[in-house]
This record gives sequence, C-alpha cells and structure tokens, in this order.
Amino acid sequence: MRHILSSFLALHWAAVFALLAFICIDGNRGVATALGVLGVPVQNTRFADLENAVVVAPLAVALLVVAVLFCWAFVEALTSDAANPDPADSVVRIAFISASGVLSLIVIGGAAQGINGLFMVVAVQLAALLASYVAMLAERRSAVAAAAPGTGEIRAAAHVMAKAAAHNSSLARISGRLDSRDDR
Repeated sequence: MRHILSSFLALHWAAVFALLAFICIDGNRGVATALGVLGVPVQNTRFADLENAVVVAPLAVALLVVAVLFCWAFVEALTSDAANPDPADSVVRIAFISASGVLSLIVIGGAAQGINGLFMVVAVQLAALLASYVAMLAERRSAVAAAAPGTGEIRAAAHVMAKAAAHNSSLARISGRLDSRDDR
C-alpha cells in the first residue's frame, strides 16, 4: 500500500527546507529573506550580522540536511513495506527531530540578534511539523493494522483448521488406520 499522505508531507517539507536553504545562500539578504518567507519582517538596517558567512553557511547547511532527510523519508514512504514499517518510521522520526532542532536554533539565534516576532512564527511552524508527524504516524499505523489479520480472520482460520482435523480423524477411523499418537 502506498502512503500517499506520508509521501506528500515528506515531499512538502523537503521542498520547504530546500527552498529556505536556497534563499539563505543569497549574498545580499539571504537569512533576512528566509526569515521573511517564514513570516518575520526583518529590516536590514538593524541586523548586519545576518549577512555574515559565519551565520549563513551553517544555517543553509542545516536547512539542506533537513531537506535531504525529508527526501529520504519521501523515498522510504514510496518503497516501504506495510508489514515492516520500522525503517521508514525511524527516518521520518529523525527528519522531524532535525527539523524541530533547526527551527529551535533559529529561535535561539534570532533571540540573540534581537529579532522580534520570531517565537510565534517558529511556534506555528513547529505546530505544523507536529501535525504532519502525527498524520504520517496515523497513516502508517492504519496501514499496519490493515496488513495484520484481524481477530475475525484468525478465528475463521482456526475454525477451518479444526474442521479439517476433525474430517481427517473421521476418515482415519472409518478406514481403519490408526493414528500414530494412539500407539503410544
């Protein structure tokens, strides 16, 4: 079974973080523009340190790593087996933890720079990440539940096996063959 919602959400977050990484590497106002895309209006007159390569390079690399993790989660969502969802679950979990970590570092760095309004924007992004994670987890759990046999199916299989054993026992008694367990 293909995980349509999981693959869509993984691809969405991969594109979001890849675009943020691409915007960050812009030489003029990369980080300020990326924060603007997130929803934080940043004026370039107050924050000259945001254009420094010491700030831009690690942030862009961190965003790119998260984008790659979500791409990996996308591939796992397309190729994973419903009977064994553990590898895909671990990749998805690592991607969401990394994304939350990067967003938390953005809040810490923004607070150190004195950027106003960053906490609420990142809180909304973290809430969206959490909602996506819960949706992906629910879809995977429902696929596992659908792949596992239900109690009705197990009961029906046990009934069929019991009927077959009774039938074989009756045939053995009618034909006069003794069961190997009776000789003991």
